[in-house]
Amino acid sequence: MKKRVFVIVMDSVGIGSEPDADRFYNAGHNDVGSNTWVHIAEKNHGLSVPTLEGLGLGDLAPIQGVKKVKHPHSYVQTLRERSNGKDTLTGHWEMMGILTENPLVTFTDTGFPKELMDELSKRTGRKLIGNYSQSGTVILEELGEEQTRDGSLIVYTSADSVLQIAANKSCVPLEELYRDCKIAREITMKKEWRVGRVIARPFVGTDKTNFKRTSERRDYALAPEGRTSLDDLLDNAKEVIAIGKIHDIFAGRGMNESMHIDSNHDGMMKTLDVVKNRDFEGLCFVNLADFDVLYGHRRNPKGYAECLEEFDRDLALILEAMRDDDLLMITADHGNDPTWYGT
Repeated sequence: MKKRVFVIVMDSVGIGSEPDADRFYNAGHNDVGSNTWVHIAEKNHGLSVPTLEGLGLGDLAPIQGVKKVKHPHSYVQTLRERSNGKDTLTGHWEMMGILTENPLVTFTDTGFPKELMDELSKRTGRKLIGNYSQSGTVILEELGEEQTRDGSLIVYTSADSVLQIAANKSCVPLEELYRDCKIAREITMKKEWRVGRVIARPFVGTDKTNFKRTSERRDYALAPEGRTSLDDLLDNAKEVIAIGKIHDIFAGRGMNESMHIDSNHDGMMKTLDVVKNRDFEGLCFVNLADFDVLYGHRRNPKGYAECLEEFDRDLALILEAMRDDDLLMITADHGNDPTWYGT
């Protein structure tokens, strides 16, 4: 039995569409034919990921620049999600034993109902603007100056089950934005409005040429509907160390330590520190969100490729530091092909 288990989730780094991809749509197109790894490699005329190549990545799909090699110390496999959904919560929950039969509600095409928006405006005491699906950077270009002028709140969504609230720290203090998101979380517990996550999106800047989102994002997620493997580990006196968004994804449940990260690289360096310096029995569960947030949703295949290559370099350091009785699993929670339709 392995004493220390490390699970690293490369958020959104999928490897092909599922059999039910015809049921899921973005910008009027279904997901049939999407493939995050393959299309990023094609768009960039190949990828340089020697560490992952050495672990057997080339066995999984024809990824340009990645060769098939012998890998006697690792196993590779493509997996199908059993749950009815394709978002962060659904993917992570299934890894820990929770199957989602009814997909989380989305408002991609319609925006949020007037009743919800009216209640949120009343309880926060602020005007709300936006209320449509958009990339987080584009919405700042479109509405950031208005929000900064009048202190309103930008409410928007995406293809995922999320309600996001963006505000400039110059006119909406950070703690107030967090409070407003907690209010939104309370409101959206109503069955027909029950989004998976409410997300605070603070930003800084003076106009649309220099608006920038900060690393102070905070997620207010639904708690898992049932016991997870994380709960079982704690009940059996094992440690669960959460790095990145794991704390938010599981609403803080089933872990006895969590670490915030500012970037994928920061997350990998914190993981490396645990590998080198922590003697524990249990699970270190890591989420790396930059792939999804910075490059997948923003439809930036070049940036996504660079992020994958940076991850590969960091992974080499972790592999070098691991003990003989450690187990490392690397996976994704869903895909987000930056060459595909929508955001």
